Amino acid sequence: MPELTARNVGLSGIEIAYECFGDPGAPPVLLIMGAGAQMINWPEEFCQALVDRGLHVIRFDTRDSGRSTHFPDAPVPNFAAAPAGDFSTASYTLSDLAADAVGLLDALGITGAHLVGSSMGGMIAQMIAIEYPERTRSLTSMMSTTGERGVGEADFSLFAELGCGEPQDREDFIEWQVCALRLAASPSPGFAVAAAERAGRVFDRGYDALGIQRQGLVVVATGDRTERLRALRVPALVVHGADDLVRDVSGGRATAAAVPGADLLILEGTGHSLPRELWPELADRIGEFIHHAETVTA
Repeated sequence: MPELTARNVGLSGIEIAYECFGDPGAPPVLLIMGAGAQMINWPEEFCQALVDRGLHVIRFDTRDSGRSTHFPDAPVPNFAAAPAGDFSTASYTLSDLAADAVGLLDALGITGAHLVGSSMGGMIAQMIAIEYPERTRSLTSMMSTTGERGVGEADFSLFAELGCGEPQDREDFIEWQVCALRLAASPSPGFAVAAAERAGRVFDRGYDALGIQRQGLVVVATGDRTERLRALRVPALVVHGADDLVRDVSGGRATAAAVPGADLLILEGTGHSLPRELWPELADRIGEFIHHAETVTA
């Protein structure tokens, strides 16, 4: 299915770019990407792998990314003020991002979906499950965390290796992205070529440095969701890389401990990424989990 745009979506009335894969009659799966990422960061081959396992897949650009609505007139995020609890420059909340996703489901006529979120996308998926339990058939939280201080934190030495300043043009952006992914991920053969190709597509579709910062401040401003996660009554799967330097594996463990009955899958030797060689295993695990959840929530 070609890329489409849903208009006047959710409470904010924004535009959301999205794509659908597979049979609309199959169980619907909403893929939610992380901060600074676009829907194409869910690889087409991985989406097809889920379709091959009997699922209907929807991926989309969150606000401030790709071809969805951007907010260029919003305040510049002030991260220096955040430790003191000043989030006045936050342009929106994690609840707003959750409402966007539910608004997209409304636009597609989908009453409930299986949520699969990666990194910040996992936090959005958690918030949908918390605030819209009636729309949530299951929750898969990947490479994410609960917002509790001291768990799921980044190795900040990683970011020091990237240097300072934002890339100014397409070539610099591609180089920066490949470097960042090499540090954060678990590179496999052919990694650099695939990463550079996708980075070019990301830049062309709507790279927004301040948009990434606005999304990042949302993560900091939302706070700890642990108690609200403990109240969930939804089938849940938590997936995390054992070697994740962007979201320490403690974030995945804390998420699984918080959500009643959650399954925890730790991927040994894996960082903050979806390595190609794991796509069949991940698609199998997610597909089996969702089909089982269908029998539980039917």
